[in-house]
Amino acid sequence: MSNTLAISERDARRMAINAQHLAGPVPDLHQVLGSLRCLQLDPIDVVARSHQTVLWSRLNTRIDLDELIYRDQVLFEYWAHAASIVLTEDLPIHHYLMRRYPGPKSAEGKRVAAWLEANGRLRTRILEELAEKGPLPSRAIEDEAERAWRSSGWTEGRNVERMLDILLIQGHVRVAGRRGRARLWGLTRWPEFEPLSDREVTRQAAGRALKALGVGRQRDVFDHFTRGRYPDLAEVLETSPEIRKATVGGEEGWYVHEDSLDQPQWQPREATILSPFDNLICDRNRTERLWGFVFRNEMYVPKAKRQYGYYVMPVLAGDELVGRIAPRADRKAGRLLLEGVYTDHDVTRALESLEAFALGRSFGDSVSL
Repeated sequence: MSNTLAISERDARRMAINAQHLAGPVPDLHQVLGSLRCLQLDPIDVVARSHQTVLWSRLNTRIDLDELIYRDQVLFEYWAHAASIVLTEDLPIHHYLMRRYPGPKSAEGKRVAAWLEANGRLRTRILEELAEKGPLPSRAIEDEAERAWRSSGWTEGRNVERMLDILLIQGHVRVAGRRGRARLWGLTRWPEFEPLSDREVTRQAAGRALKALGVGRQRDVFDHFTRGRYPDLAEVLETSPEIRKATVGGEEGWYVHEDSLDQPQWQPREATILSPFDNLICDRNRTERLWGFVFRNEMYVPKAKRQYGYYVMPVLAGDELVGRIAPRADRKAGRLLLEGVYTDHDVTRALESLEAFALGRSFGDSVSL
């Protein structure tokens, strides 16, 4: 146990918050992207799109990533722990999924593979259309599916969209732009790279995940960044020289990346409001374990059964999650409405900043309850 680090629960929380650039001096965009490695995409914009909110919580300003994604292509839309914006420099890591999807092992993988085999003509048609006319919205491509996609969700019968999503995961197409919320699809032109072995994929992805977590258990790493795509994780965590074993609050089974050992002096910021999909709290089990904060999305819960509200945002103050708010941007009236404030902490400044961000203007005084 002599080489095992002993970390208090409070210091573990602070390491996580520091790793996420939610404490200390305000970073720049490059630092945030380099640390987080992915920003979850979600269509709900009660306040703003989630990836914009994640950046605002750290940078205190609205950031538009469109040029970096669609023009410069240093970022791209792909699947990390969920549908996300990821870094092109991590392409060798994401290539692990590209070259394996859908995979023959799971029942869902077999179902997707059978559907792909039955719809080879649709696949060819899509790739030819994008080569000749792309970027294109999905509705511009004729549906030539011979077998319809069956689903209990929104993809039921939407064969072109489903094929495009599969081709995206396989790395053949990318989201080349957006027209409103509609995705414009194009063929990929990836930079050259050397494919990685499974172990090296795990080593690099686990290192990035662990640095973003600050400190984590094996399950935390498994569920973060490239969720579920760590084929040699246990062995990598135990044998990689850059990863140290740790205890948190006396509990064994935790790990820390050596780059996280030199912690800056703790400098908490003012109260910060987080997206419900923020990287700090996207793993609900870890959030409850480290902070004792039970957080669940209630967007799909019937209104009468919601405890807090449709769109609820946690409040971070110092090294604690101190409550939550339920806001709604009324853009027509130019006001940020609060359907509920569930914290005793003074969040006035944070709400003014959130209103300015949500409504695209300077700090105001029209927050309404």
